[in-house]
Amino acid sequence: MASLSRTFVSIANRSYVNAPAAAPAMAKVLGVSAGVPSDHHGEHIGKPLLGASTKQRSSGGLLSRTAVNTNPISDLQLRRNHTTTVPDFSKYKKSSDRDTSRAFTYMMVGSTGLVSAAGAQATVSDFLANMSASADVLALAKAEVDLNSIPEGKNVTIKWRGKPVFIRHRTADEITEANEVSINELRDPQTDADRVKKPEWLVMLGVCTHLGCVPIGEAGDFGGWYCPCHGSHYDISGRIRKGPAPLNLEIPEYNFSEDKLIIG
Repeated sequence: MASLSRTFVSIANRSYVNAPAAAPAMAKVLGVSAGVPSDHHGEHIGKPLLGASTKQRSSGGLLSRTAVNTNPISDLQLRRNHTTTVPDFSKYKKSSDRDTSRAFTYMMVGSTGLVSAAGAQATVSDFLANMSASADVLALAKAEVDLNSIPEGKNVTIKWRGKPVFIRHRTADEITEANEVSINELRDPQTDADRVKKPEWLVMLGVCTHLGCVPIGEAGDFGGWYCPCHGSHYDISGRIRKGPAPLNLEIPEYNFSEDKLIIG
């Protein structure tokens, strides 16, 4: 009975672990001797195999075999101390000084800016040239009239930019009459001298300032122009004197060149 009890006790005291409990067993599994330090830079000797087993005696005197699953230690798992050496790149270093390098940088930046500005100027010039008016359009922008063909006391109507232009060769009496009008009586106060460059020549747009009709020359209550659409009367200077028109007849831009009148 006592022998059977010792058997159960020995079975209960068996230890099934994945690693040996004693240091000598661990050293035996790892393949190194106890008390000898490991050299990391040397060759690793005695690598354990898979499925290595150890024996351990229990307190009851029975032997128990414990299987330890250990992987073999490779050279890649060993930690080694290495020294990194930085290569010398001094022979690739530029031999020029700092001032020369700065001058070259400034030259490249200035050259790039100059080329860019020249390209932008050429692009803008081409764009403006394409957008400008053609020769035929410029020809229509100005009108030239021979003043010798207009007798004194007569009107001439020409077409300029799609609008009628009245040209009046005024007599001395008409000039005197235009200057005698008091500007206080006018709806749109303006002297005759402000409306002409030469007293004998009156140049103005033939468009009524009311609704854009074309007035009739040498008509109306003041001997100038009359708009039959709504009854606006203009005097010999083209100033509104009666009717619904709010402003005087418009004076275009014009100049004299010897015996010629250039409008525009």
